[in-house]
Amino acid sequence: MNSMYQQLMQLPLFQGVSTEKITASVEKLPFHFLKFRNGEQIFGVGDPCTHIKFIVSGQVRIDIPCANLRVSLQQTLSTPHVLAAEYLFGRETTYPFTAVANGPCGILQLRKSDYIKMVSSDKVFLFNILNYLSSGSQRNISSALAVKDGSVAERLAMLIDSLTFTGATDITLTYKQKDLCTLLGTQRTTLMATLDKLTDEDILDYGSNELHILDLYKLLDILK
Repeated sequence: MNSMYQQLMQLPLFQGVSTEKITASVEKLPFHFLKFRNGEQIFGVGDPCTHIKFIVSGQVRIDIPCANLRVSLQQTLSTPHVLAAEYLFGRETTYPFTAVANGPCGILQLRKSDYIKMVSSDKVFLFNILNYLSSGSQRNISSALAVKDGSVAERLAMLIDSLTFTGATDITLTYKQKDLCTLLGTQRTTLMATLDKLTDEDILDYGSNELHILDLYKLLDILK
């Protein structure tokens, strides 16, 4: 039981909450701890977001596809991380991406109605989820407003920034060159020249249909 409390205390939306309050929540609410094997899907694109989910052990591989273009971004999230809590509320309540176990992993989940009860029971729970949701929306706006010259490098950095979760690793963009050019609003020669320059700067490496981010911070510095 103590290890379960320690896991909960590490989760971002539980930080700052007293042990007594967490104990009371565990006793009253139906928390579910689920285990997934390597490659097993946790949820897919279009699945309804009915539970709040946390990674409590292992890693999860995220795949975010563009709806109408053959472009998708993959990234790995580790413990402790909340999965897509922003889709628990609002107009869009279905997942826009797929989550798959990257090796054995454990997921803690709580039904939406029970999570609302928990948030209503303590202001710290409420502030944590509000800060989480606010940080995400403010980050996307800051990224858009940081554009200086509208270069392809800036547009690529903004795309990666808008689709990457805080703390993500192993960030990979897979694409058909034609569709990536359409998404970034550029020609193939300009795209290749930009990718070559970013490769020379050790920011990324790339092939004919995939690029891998080597240094996310250097990429995002383009927007500063």
